[in-house]
Amino acid sequence: VQLQASGGGLVQAGGSLRLSCLASGRTFSSDGMGWFRQAPGKEREFVAAINWDGSRTYYTDSVKGRFTISRDNAKNTAYLQMNTLKPEDTAVYSCAATSYVSLTTRTGDYRHWGQGTQVTVSS
Repeated sequence: VQLQASGGGLVQAGGSLRLSCLASGRTFSSDGMGWFRQAPGKEREFVAAINWDGSRTYYTDSVKGRFTISRDNAKNTAYLQMNTLKPEDTAVYSCAATSYVSLTTRTGDYRHWGQGTQVTVSS
């Protein structure tokens, strides 16, 4: 699976962005998907995960109620809708695919990664 993330940009605090992750390859519909982010000088952190059919999701505490992960297997695309953005959400956001059936937050469980897309939230 090859992944391509897009949709990042510059937005004011309180605004919204939707990230997309387009996948190529025949395993997308059976893979779990995750979004991660990395801020300057910080380690990559887990943001959200979704299972293969979209029936289960999981979020890190700091984005619960603000971010929504979803997927459209017919379009080979995963999404991250980000609302009520805060300056601390500023980071490079990357999508990743895993063959794990269970939702996982661990970067080592994801075998395919896309390039990141920059999200900058101004105060």
